[in-house]
Amino acid sequence: MSSRLFLFGDDIDTDQLAPGQYMKGGIEELAAHCLEGIRPAFASSVSAGDVLVAGKNFGMGSSREQAAEALKRLGLAAVIARSFAGIFYRNAINLGLPVLIAPDLPELSDGDIVSLDLDQGTLTLTETGRVIQLEPLPDNLKVLLADGGLVPHLKKRFSKERNKEHGQCA
Repeated sequence: MSSRLFLFGDDIDTDQLAPGQYMKGGIEELAAHCLEGIRPAFASSVSAGDVLVAGKNFGMGSSREQAAEALKRLGLAAVIARSFAGIFYRNAINLGLPVLIAPDLPELSDGDIVSLDLDQGTLTLTETGRVIQLEPLPDNLKVLLADGGLVPHLKKRFSKERNKEHGQCA
């Protein structure tokens, strides 16, 4: 599936992703104001399946998980960056938002049409066919993401365990 690339720079912090003045309004309002301090029309421009690509230290700052949740709510297929702040990275995975590291990003343009392959860990520029290799996600994180995040993953796992226990007792 082809999608559009939204290009950002280094040090995008959680206050830009989930502006504090909208925290009481809930995730819908936060998502509507995501990154508006850098790009006012970002939230209204994103379509489901689009990809955000950024530089170093994406998600730095506070530990607010709403930063990753706002991006997921907007429908992004993934966030790709040269590096991530540790807490943001874990929050994103826990919420089911794929985050991939691309240490060697070539010159990209905002609006490029791309194709993302999470299983292979590649981002392909549709126009040129150039393939960007991303750091592959470990299998356990792929499973967690496929299940929709940590909570759905645990619910699925515990349900299987309960069913297995009941099946053995019957």
